[in-house]
Formats: sequence, C-alpha cells, structure tokens
Amino acid sequence: MTERSRGLPSPPQVIELLGAEFLRAGYEIEDVRVDGASNPARIVVIADGESPLDLDTVADLSRTASQLLDTLADASDPYVLEVSSPGVDRPLSTEKHFRRAHGRRVELQLSDGSQVMGRIAGVQAGTLRLVVAAGSKGAARWSVREVELADVAKAVVQVDFSPPSQQELDLVGQAGTEAGT
Repeated sequence: MTERSRGLPSPPQVIELLGAEFLRAGYEIEDVRVDGASNPARIVVIADGESPLDLDTVADLSRTASQLLDTLADASDPYVLEVSSPGVDRPLSTEKHFRRAHGRRVELQLSDGSQVMGRIAGVQAGTLRLVVAAGSKGAARWSVREVELADVAKAVVQVDFSPPSQQELDLVGQAGTEAGT
C-alpha cells in the first residue's frame, strides 16, 4: 500500500503545510519521512533551529502539526506523528549545521584523509574555527585551527561526557559556561 493510497501526504506536502508554522517557532524542517507501510502509518518531521528543541517546544510543534495535518481532506487514515530534532549522530554538512553546533566537540574527516578532533569555536564565510589540543593529553594546551568547510569530507558531533577546560571554553567563546548545553 503506498502513502497516497492510505491518504497520507507526501514529504513535500508536509513541508509545504508545516514549514511556515515551524519557522514562526524558530525551527526549520530538515527532513520528513512518511511511512505508509507501518501500522499505524507514521509521519516523522525532523526540525532544527538556533536553540535546542526542548520537550515543551516538541509538544507545541506536534500539536500544531497534528492540527494542520488533520485538515487535509484525504488524511482520513490514522497515523502517528513524530516531531524530533536531528540525532547527535547526524553528520554536519552545511555552514548552518556547524553554526548550530557551536561549542560542541566534533570529529572531522578531511578530504586529504586526515582526521581532526576539536570543539567548534565558530564558522563564517566557509571557514570553521576549531579549538584543538596542541599537546599531550596530560598537559594539553589549546589552540584555534581554521579549516575550510570545502576540505571537510565528513563531520560528526561527538558525545562529550567530560567538561571542557576553562582555556578551551575561553577559546570557544563560552567562558564560564559548559559547551554544548
């Protein structure tokens, strides 16, 4: 059974219907998946914005999205709606993704095959500023390395359980705060 035969909207229809409401709330729809084969059918909306998507915002966006989707004339079949943020394992691929990950620890694979690990200090005009360790782990000193986004083959946010040092925070521009929170 296809999405259309079950009365479900296509991903572009969902984006068109919900896009303005999500933008008003400060979020962009990054992806929509419509699965008419599951029972009940499932519509997944992935949204991202400058501020983290918290549970209250997810609830508000879900309520609004559900009301709008229910207005579609052919949406008579039951479906489950899921509104969520991109997972931490989502690759960073645009300047906007890097900007939103400010302060987060990332692992980069560069087009020359080398790898770089560091904390995002900023991105502007296609250049990523990354705080990297410039010494052994026990006596790490920190420096800022600039990397052209065009040279990044793959970038993934790393789960970081240890708090950054004060020097690292200062270089990232988050003095006195915990990066990534």
